[in-house]
Amino acid sequence: MIEPLARRLQILSLSLLALQLLGSDWASPLCWGSLTLVVMASLKLAKAQRPADLRRGLLAQLIALGVLAGLNPNLGPGLVQAATGLVLVAALLAQESGGGGNLRQMLNRSVQLLVVCLPLLVLLFLFIPRLGPPWPQAELGRGRTGLSEQLDPGAIAQLALDPSPALRISPAQEQDLPPADQRYWRVRVLDRFDGQRWRAAPAQGPAQAWAPPAPAPPGAAQQLWLVEPSPLSALPWGGSGVPLNPQITSTAKGELLGPWQTRVRRSYGLAASNQPPAWQRQAPARSDLDFAAGSNPQLEALAEGWRQQLAPAQRLAAAQALFQGQPFRYTLQPPPLGDVAPLDQFLFASRAGFCEHFASAFTGLMRAAAVPARVVVGYQGGSWVPANLWGRGYLEVLQQDAHAWSEVWLADQGWVRIDPTAWVAPARIQAGLRSGLAGQWADLGLLSQGLPWLRPLTRSWTNLDLAWNQLLRYDQFSQDQLMQRWLGPFRSWQGLVLVLGLALALALAVWILGLLRPTPRQEQQRRRLDRSLSRLAPLNLVPQPGESLPAFCRRAAAQLPELAPGLERLQTSYERLRFAPRGQERARALELARSLGAADRELAAAASRLGRRPVERLQSPEPP
Repeated sequence: MIEPLARRLQILSLSLLALQLLGSDWASPLCWGSLTLVVMASLKLAKAQRPADLRRGLLAQLIALGVLAGLNPNLGPGLVQAATGLVLVAALLAQESGGGGNLRQMLNRSVQLLVVCLPLLVLLFLFIPRLGPPWPQAELGRGRTGLSEQLDPGAIAQLALDPSPALRISPAQEQDLPPADQRYWRVRVLDRFDGQRWRAAPAQGPAQAWAPPAPAPPGAAQQLWLVEPSPLSALPWGGSGVPLNPQITSTAKGELLGPWQTRVRRSYGLAASNQPPAWQRQAPARSDLDFAAGSNPQLEALAEGWRQQLAPAQRLAAAQALFQGQPFRYTLQPPPLGDVAPLDQFLFASRAGFCEHFASAFTGLMRAAAVPARVVVGYQGGSWVPANLWGRGYLEVLQQDAHAWSEVWLADQGWVRIDPTAWVAPARIQAGLRSGLAGQWADLGLLSQGLPWLRPLTRSWTNLDLAWNQLLRYDQFSQDQLMQRWLGPFRSWQGLVLVLGLALALALAVWILGLLRPTPRQEQQRRRLDRSLSRLAPLNLVPQPGESLPAFCRRAAAQLPELAPGLERLQTSYERLRFAPRGQERARALELARSLGAADRELAAAASRLGRRPVERLQSPEPP
């Protein structure tokens, strides 16, 4: 018979699994497989009549929980997964204990079992060789509005209204970050122009694979990057450094690509490098000079004059003088440019725009003047959040920090970053978006502040989330570094260390379980119960193997109603005495022992009366 508490706990665990499914990536086949298991477990529970049915449903839920843990590995879902596992173990204990004990007692037992298993889990996590997944794993999060594969006038201005986090960078120390006006986090390079918008050209040739770096010396700067879901496959980075994950590659344009799917949350590490990045010296392609001839005639005429009269570096200086000498205005609400000659309208008419307007117009000028150039989209800036009790400090970059700038090719320097927005609104680059819009109250009114009282809680949670993601980054490379640091020249002994550690952990588990065994007082209570139940043996009432006390009492009372009062009193007295809190056990022992003795005498009298008349032999219950 299925215990009511076990059924209720299984319903709760199914609800928790359904909650996790709602936050999963439905594009993954594993998510649909988990949904199938949860539905099957629900149907099994609805039709369950025997304990074996409940056990099969619990097994299906445990498998679904493991799959969801792989799909949703971040801190928030991890807490829900831990709660689900706790409830599932409690449901199994409630069934196997035959209903003895309440919800609190079953949960306490579950926690005790999980604590006993914790040393084993830690050893297996640290020492078992890390194997990569057979397919790209999606981490938590659905895609949200963010940077896109093309740059339309006004696109980033709309993104600047979004105050949600875009990425977080956690360096070893705040001093390891570049100065505020040098915090450019590149994501995508746009090098195709059709006269109105910029797009990314398809990747040509294989990406540059990173060789796994040697273990960094003590004190070497390393950064943990946590990037929120984005529709772009490229990863933000500062343009230099070496990824700690050898599966991360770099393109010739300086884009960082990882093994993850798009629209997922990603975390990765970067180690500092003294070598200049290879992409910076990558010669420009012919497409870096392509310009839609005739699309913006005024711009082309101005650039042609520069091309004929000035050297490349002087053309760059002429463009800077243009932006700084004309009354350009940085604003979130630029006037529409239309579909005909949009760059001409911006440069010579409206002169009001956001970063994408300045980057697009400047890059167009350079290409028309025969200087290789391209647009880069990413983020600029960020605010430092100090470390607290919950974790290390980090640089928080919001969607509002989305930015576009330019890169030009100079033969003696390679690709050089040029940000025309800094010529028009230097405060935007040095102190952030709000400083760049200072005095423009209409624009500032569009920016969301959020709830000030919620900000400290959000940042504390982010500290924890960063620490959790750093733990999840324990891959094969991280394990190699750890084993090299711990074992050094004895690295080949890793298997032996694991076996010895498991032996010690098992010994510790056995010792802890021994502490959880019934006390001599509880053993005495059990012997007294067995003596009371033995009085029913002449009536052919004998507990079957695996049958709990509540199940036996229900079976016996159903066959012989005269025994019902004594059996109920016996069961209640024993459970109250057996599961009494430790602090109350001694105080209540005498009272409950008297109650148990009275129940024993009442049951003996009823059995004696029944023993004087024929009684049909009771049928044995169906094996659980």
